[in-house]
Amino acid sequence: MADTACMTHNLLNRIDQRTRLAGHNRLALLLFRLGGRQLFGVNVFKVQEVLRRPPLFQLPGLPPQFAGAADVRGRSVPVLDLGLAIGHPERAGEEGTQYLVVTEFNRSVQGFLVSDVERIVNIAVEDIHPPPDLGAESTYLTAVTRFQGELIQVLDVESVLADITQARMDATLAPEMALPENAPPMQVLVVDDSRVARQQIRSVLDQLGVGVTLLSDGRQALEHLLQVHAGGEDPAGRYAMVISDIEMPAMDGYTLTTEIRRHPGLSGLYVLLHTSLSGVFNNAMVERVGANAFVAKYSPHELADHVLARLRQVAAEAAA
Repeated sequence: MADTACMTHNLLNRIDQRTRLAGHNRLALLLFRLGGRQLFGVNVFKVQEVLRRPPLFQLPGLPPQFAGAADVRGRSVPVLDLGLAIGHPERAGEEGTQYLVVTEFNRSVQGFLVSDVERIVNIAVEDIHPPPDLGAESTYLTAVTRFQGELIQVLDVESVLADITQARMDATLAPEMALPENAPPMQVLVVDDSRVARQQIRSVLDQLGVGVTLLSDGRQALEHLLQVHAGGEDPAGRYAMVISDIEMPAMDGYTLTTEIRRHPGLSGLYVLLHTSLSGVFNNAMVERVGANAFVAKYSPHELADHVLARLRQVAAEAAA
């Protein structure tokens, strides 16, 4: 394997290319192992850097899946043993977790210990598939794909972290955050491949008294909207808005928005992009693909503010 400093430099250079990938229906994955032969992947857009395992210090009260915390550039970063957290049967022990993957998502920084870091690959989104349906909501896979004949399991690190920390899936909204009493019934289409994100968004919409349709990737959403249109119904009449993640298998949120705007039967839909990815490039891409708004995950009150503003607008138009 290449020298770690060189690898980190190359990694950051590749991350800087994300604006060229975004909206081109390709996903950049950092590949790693947790022990054994199985390859795992995580969206490069969530990765800040990769380091040789640094010294760790203990913090009181952390769940047992946390190995401690690391001092990364003057910042205390909690460090999760990822193999232990997902129950990987071939996970490396403490001595085998040689690398720290530092990530940023949902407005926080989190470290993950892995046994080995392989490379970064760019995969066409049509080659990234939803995980097999095992009849269990607790799976931590968000997608599967292949690279050079090897199966890659793409992990939903948001769900891993939320389950271990027992993060609240909901937040109680203030009473004033409500629709007018005479508002008509409204529906919202939610598109997100993360189980945790879908639950969080649904909690907000349930409190607002809004009907919800949940789908797990952009292609599903586009096909659903086209079916609604083909059935003679205006999708913009059925759905007050579409809330879509950006990074998803089969079709990303940028491409979904572009396809919605290109189709005359769908172009009237209001699209809010909602993502755990950090970076100012999102705002530029939102404008470029024609989305109406962008909200970074996860602030339930900020999401509710955007949703409520749109729903009140729809209610006012209906009353007029």
